[in-house]
Parts: sequence; structure tokens; C-alpha cells
Amino acid sequence: MVKEIRKIEITMVNSEFDALLLENNLIKKTQPKYNILLKDDKTYPYLLLTNEHFPRIYSTRRVIPSMGTYFGPFASVKSMNNVLELIHSLFTLRTCRLDLSPEKISASKYKVCLEYHLGNCKGPCEGYQIEKDYLADIELAKNILKGNMGLAKSYFKEKMQESAASLDFEGAQSFKDKFDSLINYHAKSLVINPNTDSLDVFTIVSEEKFAFVNYLRIKNGAITLSKTVELKKKLDESDQELLLTAIVRLRDQFMSDAKEVLVNIDFVESPEGLSLIQPKIGDKRKLIELSLKNALYYKKEKLSFADEGKDKKTGYCFN
Repeated sequence: MVKEIRKIEITMVNSEFDALLLENNLIKKTQPKYNILLKDDKTYPYLLLTNEHFPRIYSTRRVIPSMGTYFGPFASVKSMNNVLELIHSLFTLRTCRLDLSPEKISASKYKVCLEYHLGNCKGPCEGYQIEKDYLADIELAKNILKGNMGLAKSYFKEKMQESAASLDFEGAQSFKDKFDSLINYHAKSLVINPNTDSLDVFTIVSEEKFAFVNYLRIKNGAITLSKTVELKKKLDESDQELLLTAIVRLRDQFMSDAKEVLVNIDFVESPEGLSLIQPKIGDKRKLIELSLKNALYYKKEKLSFADEGKDKKTGYCFN
């Protein structure tokens, strides 16, 4: 590898953490032949909340900031679809691509489609729903996408009670079903106090040639992301160095802005702008244990495949 070096450039930065960020960005940009660790041309899915009249929420792999607000990226299409299905089960949001400007609606440019007759849309294209009411639903949906279920739960509970008080039992049941959907969805991911601020959890387990890092992203007491990666070890790299590299890479990849990071190994000092904490007790320790369980399982699976590969004289079967 060294004999293929043609030029060396040195860039001065303020801290080791800035250096790692720069390295991560340069490797993704230039795709050097031997830097397998941080190469990643996979495009992760997002949910986009458009900035048009009567905004839509849909999945995409292209990030164009002018289109609206993006939520994600999601580690898997399945997890993204679960969230999207929840949103559409709670709110009657349009899925069409029509330009629903006030001028075109007032000019009767459109007719309601099948989605309206199926009860999946309230017909804003013909003026059957005003934008103010539609945006109220969008605001609730936006909070759910941010991981904050509290506002939507309070809304559906209040509407359920109002419907019951006015003897609209069918309406009350509908709101109860939506309230229960939120409770059940949140319960699957709730692991700590919902008042806990956003934080990241990173754990590392290693063996002779490879290390495995799990990343959990926590928002409002819920796990909103879980991702495990494999790192190839150099001869003199410590677990601290490997974990810090993974922290930089994954936080950048998934656009995390959490100030607190939980880790399972001790760091003498935290990088500038971050607080690396190794919890010993409580809910945060449970998060470490959960993350560690994911990392250990991933390691076991990878090494199992590697052992099978050795029979074919291919050594480790890692990508």
C-alpha cells in the first residue's frame, strides 16, 4: 500500500475530533482504494415532510433540502415503513402530487379521487378541508416523526373524551383506537424515562482482527435507531480509537446532534463538544447492556459465517 502513495497533504485542524470528522468526509468523497472502513455508498431512506400547500409525507432516498424537512435516515426500510404506516393510520393526509394552491382550489381545477371515497383523505383538492385544519394534523405528525408522542397522545385522548361526552360512541372508539396505536407503538421502543433528553449509545466488542460497534439513538425515552457495524483492526489500534472513529462516522451518517454519548469503555477525556459517559447504574446502564447485547450478537453471527468460510479457504467472509 505504501509504495502506491504519490502525494501527502497535511491539513491543520483544531482538535482530534475535528480530524476524525475531516477524515470521514474525505474518505466518503474520494473513495480511496484501501480505506474500506469508512467507505459507504449506500443511500439510506428518509421520510420527507414537503413544504408545499397541504404538505405530504413520503419516503425517499434523495435529500434535496429545498423540498422540505427530512426525518432519518432510517437504518432499514422496514422501520421507516412502520413509522409511515403509523402516521397514515392516525391522520388522513393526502398522497397525491397535485398543486393545491389556494388559486387552483378556488378555480375548481380538481376532483376528489378514490382515496377520498375510501376515507383516506378529506378532499382538500375540492376545498372540503381547509389548510388550517390539515396543518394541525401535520404538526402532530411532525412531533411523532421527531420521536415525541406526548402531544399526539394528549390530542387523541382529549378527542376520545369529547366524543364520549357528546354520546358519539363510534367517534370515541375511533379516537381510542388511534390512542391505543400510539401507546402500543411507543411501548415497543420505550426503554427509559420518556423525559430523558436525546442521547446516543455506543458499545464496542472486539477480537483479534475485528471490532463490532453498536449504535442506539434515543429520543424522548425511545430507541429511534439501532445500527451495528464491523471495523477491521490495525495492529496498534486501541478499542478507544476504534470506538471514537465509529462514533464520528455513525453520528455524521445519521446526522445526530445529541450532546450526551453513553459508552461501555472508559475514555480519559471527551472530545470537544461531546460528553462521553460510562454509566455504572440505572436506566442508562441498561441501555449500555442492551447495546452491548446487540454488538455481541452481531459478532457471534459474523464469526459464525467466518468459520464456515474457512472451510472454503476464503478466510473471513466479511464485506
